[in-house]
Amino acid sequence: MGALSGREIRRLVMTQSPPLVEGWLDLEAQLQPNGFDLTLREVGTLRGAGRLGVSNGDRVIPPVEPLQFGADGYLDLERGIYLITYNEVVHLPKHVMALGRTRSSLLRSGVSIGTAVWDAGYEGRSQSLLIVHNPAGFRIQRHARVMQLVFFYLTDESEGYRGIYQGENI
Repeated sequence: MGALSGREIRRLVMTQSPPLVEGWLDLEAQLQPNGFDLTLREVGTLRGAGRLGVSNGDRVIPPVEPLQFGADGYLDLERGIYLITYNEVVHLPKHVMALGRTRSSLLRSGVSIGTAVWDAGYEGRSQSLLIVHNPAGFRIQRHARVMQLVFFYLTDESEGYRGIYQGENI
C-alpha cells in the first residue's frame, strides 16, 4: 500500500463509477506522476468569527463573501486569508484517502494552501484556505492549478466519511 501513481489515478478517473475526480478542465495538464492538480473555481473572504467546541453542535463556520474575478479572469489578492473552492469533485472510495499539497509555484510566490485530510469515502467539491504571505500580494487567474491531491490506498476498507461536508458544493 502507498501513494497512487499517475497511471493508477488515470485508471480510477477513467473507469471508476463515479470517477475518482470529475469536473477537471484539462486531464493531461492536471494528471501528475504522483497526484492530481485541482483548479481554482471561487475565492471568498471570511466575514465573521468561527467557533469550534467539543461537540459538532458548537461549531460555527463564518459567512463567506465571494470575490469577483476581473474581465481578464484574474483576481488581485492582498496579504491575508481566503476561502477557495475547487472546480473538481472528488469521489473517494472507502479504501482511498488523499492529502493536499500546495503547488510549488504558489509557494515560490509567498502563497500557501491550508488543507485537511480527504477521508476515505468523502465525496464533494472541496474548499481550502489560501494564505497570501507575500506583503506585495498575489495575482491569480480563475481555473489556475493551485493544489495537488496525493492519493493513498488504505490497508483495509474504512467505514467511509460521514461528516457534515459529505456532498459539499455539488
